[in-house]
Amino acid sequence: MSSRTRTRAVKTAEGVHTVRIPRQRGRRRSDPFVVVVPERPSLTREALAVVGSWLWRSRHALAPTGAAVLALAITAVLHAVAWWSGLLLAPAAAAPLVWLLLMQRRRSATGSVLAWRIGLAVLASFGLAWVALAAGFGPLAGPLELFWLLAWLTAQTGWLIVRRTR
Repeated sequence: MSSRTRTRAVKTAEGVHTVRIPRQRGRRRSDPFVVVVPERPSLTREALAVVGSWLWRSRHALAPTGAAVLALAITAVLHAVAWWSGLLLAPAAAAPLVWLLLMQRRRSATGSVLAWRIGLAVLASFGLAWVALAAGFGPLAGPLELFWLLAWLTAQTGWLIVRRTR
């Protein structure tokens, strides 16, 4: 068999097609040309790339969504490993309300500033209470998943409104 028609084992990455061009005349000592043609990405890979690039571009606007999903995952792990951690986290739900009272005593506010403080304290207390309950009973137990959805929707909407007004 001629060396021109015999295939040689060429190491290439998986999913890459190679086209081998035999040696040219008059170039006995030179290596043959190897043209590497990458495989076309599938439609699923293209769609995932589009979604991934969109998520990366809008990562600042989706910060509450990431925090909500992270809280869901962490409370699921806490519930699986140590269900009693909910008892330790329960007093933390009162911390935002204590903050609100201290801020009103030190720097008294009225109008929209007071409304924002109250809204922030209520949302933070609600979130911390959800974390304590989800760590104790599981994040998808009873109405906790609905509460998670409402808290996420409220936080995401507020975040987008505040970001637009800056």
